[in-house]
Amino acid sequence: MNLNNPIARGNTARIYFDDNKVIKVFNDFLPDDEAMKEAQKQQYAYSFGLPVPKVLDITVISGRQAIIMEYVKGESLGDLFLKNKEQAEDYLKTSVNMQLNIHNIIPDTIEPMYDKLYRQIEAITMINERQKSCLLKYLESLTYENRLCHGDFHLFNLIETGNEVVVIDWADASAGDFRADVYRTYFLYSQFSPELAEVYLRLYCERSGLKRTEIFRWAPIIAGARLSENVATENSQRLIEIINRYCPI
Repeated sequence: MNLNNPIARGNTARIYFDDNKVIKVFNDFLPDDEAMKEAQKQQYAYSFGLPVPKVLDITVISGRQAIIMEYVKGESLGDLFLKNKEQAEDYLKTSVNMQLNIHNIIPDTIEPMYDKLYRQIEAITMINERQKSCLLKYLESLTYENRLCHGDFHLFNLIETGNEVVVIDWADASAGDFRADVYRTYFLYSQFSPELAEVYLRLYCERSGLKRTEIFRWAPIIAGARLSENVATENSQRLIEIINRYCPI
């Protein structure tokens, strides 16, 4: 197995290609069951007939946990968008249709979104304890419609292959409210392009019948969860400003 040159790097793992397979090797600071949990989420989505890479093995490589999965040949919708920005709305329509298919699934044996968000908010170190308590109470007040949520849904996690679009990277999947999942996608786009974020939100609302206000109720919770992730490219001040609107200092 040739693992000298990764084809991609993320916050939690490096991705390799070998023998027509994708190998995701996790960083050693993660919990010992990280690969197993992610693989189970991906297998769960696959079991519903969603277009998801098949998990082939969960193993250990050079002392690090790893997932081996089938290789999906193609380009991400994100890369296609960067090459052809005038087609942005078409790519977003494709993505919204896929996200709606995911949200139509009512899950039963996958991590609850509430537990995940509660844990993330408790882990925040950049706000005071009163604000943290405010966020947790706000989380408890929100109503849920239990649906399958991807948790990191955007154009770069959708691979166009032939006549199909395949959804990758199920590490953050959970069972929770799809409005939260939609706001998370909107938020990720807004960092890159506010215009793209607005087009995405309009398309999702048109297709689903949701109102913008329903989705934005999740703003402080998703901002708090994002703040706990300590992503180097994220503007933490932007996150704190969103939290401050709901939970003043």
